[in-house]
Amino acid sequence: MAKDIYHNTVKAALEKDEWIITSELFRFSIGSRSVYIDLIAEKLLVAEKEGRKIAVEIKSFLSPSPVNDLENALGQYILYRDTLERLEPERLLYLAIREEVYTDFFKEEIAQMVVENNHLKYYF
Repeated sequence: MAKDIYHNTVKAALEKDEWIITSELFRFSIGSRSVYIDLIAEKLLVAEKEGRKIAVEIKSFLSPSPVNDLENALGQYILYRDTLERLEPERLLYLAIREEVYTDFFKEEIAQMVVENNHLKYYF
């Protein structure tokens, strides 16, 4: 599986925010099929003495159509979220996007509708 163009940037940002990357391009299997999530990370919360666990799918949104990119990203997000709910329900899934994508597209009504309806968590 190829890494997204912004993979290393997102990884560095998570590490700067004190997340520990425990896996890259992690494979989850459901039946005879597999999905690959870009990053798996954990953070120890000292006050609670337990860790937070996340998975991060990175999307660049570089095509001429951000709506098409959103369609593709949402399909992956839902598939990965449902997989995690079954295999690791304590792990939250985030969609990593560039800040420009957030400010230029994710604030538009169509993107906000998708975020709200699908309870999409994103990281930029």
